[in-house]
Amino acid sequence: MHDRAWPGTWAPYMTWAKHHEPARWDLSGSNLLPCSLDELQGARDALVLYTGNDDGYPPLIDAIAARYGVGTDRVATATGAAGATYLALAALVRPGDEVLVEWPGYDPQAGAARLLGAEVRTFARPWDQGFRLDPSAVRAALGSRTRVVVLTNLHNPSGVYTPPEVLRDVGAVAAQVGAHVLVDEVYLEILPAVDTRPAAGLGDEFISVNSLTKTFGLAGLRVGWMLADPEVAERARRVRDVVDGVGSVPSETLGTLAFAHIESLLQRARGIVAANTELLKAFVREHAAQLHWGEPPGASVALLRLLGTVDSGPFVDMARNEFGVGVTPGRYFGCPGHFRVSVSGHRDVLEAGLDALGGALRRAAG
Repeated sequence: MHDRAWPGTWAPYMTWAKHHEPARWDLSGSNLLPCSLDELQGARDALVLYTGNDDGYPPLIDAIAARYGVGTDRVATATGAAGATYLALAALVRPGDEVLVEWPGYDPQAGAARLLGAEVRTFARPWDQGFRLDPSAVRAALGSRTRVVVLTNLHNPSGVYTPPEVLRDVGAVAAQVGAHVLVDEVYLEILPAVDTRPAAGLGDEFISVNSLTKTFGLAGLRVGWMLADPEVAERARRVRDVVDGVGSVPSETLGTLAFAHIESLLQRARGIVAANTELLKAFVREHAAQLHWGEPPGASVALLRLLGTVDSGPFVDMARNEFGVGVTPGRYFGCPGHFRVSVSGHRDVLEAGLDALGGALRRAAG
């Protein structure tokens, strides 16, 4: 598939997420329930306003490298995972190159590629196949000018997990044309009992991007990173020279502290999402006549298909305007018959929001 262009914005979902009318019960977000300053033990004492961080704060780079078992020369820090994605693409892509992205998908990734002058092509992860990643679909869409294949794991917006053996097959396909595979892993570690090691460990054709936001509840720090082979990581650092120069010292010093508590932050996240996911599962079972989903194995977002319609937009508007509950229209991810629900926030907000959403479903059913 060729480029899907949207007029007036590089990333329509992000524009909508920042400017849509808020609902009383907001289930449209994707960040984990934020940590307070007191929940990050030692934060007040660790805060530093200035120190050397020309190519990233060295203790933060050391902490990232230690957690993921890589050399520090394979780590490049960035402003969030979105910043890491941009640095990686800018390190590899030039005007006229092709970038291949999954569809449905997270549109800021395609927007970043367009901003760099690349032609964006897509390959399908269709809902009737459970949004699974199919290496043969990647192979069919790959071109001689493809420089990067962009994926999310867990898949955004559906929350579907892709195991390493499937990623390895995609890497082998990409290697046929000398392309890299960039995997956004911001949701990955929240899953228990699966292999959550970064894709970058599968080979030098892979790049992993991640942050402290979606799984660790520290969105405000905007601490992100990429793991890549040393050459790509160095090129990304030099891209940063002309993007934002260096990272925020207060953010990077607190990010370093976060890695000292990373397992407790992870367990906090898993506890929030596991309990909330059970609420959502019960809700979908109750409304099975109107809703379908792939039941992701514990992701913090879920994609629900509204049966009997090709566009959930009117339902989403009605749910917000008449019942005060906000969910994300699926059209922003390339699946207009769906809507996305977050299960990563306050439990009482989710309970009230699902109750309101049930009222909207009953209204829609007549």
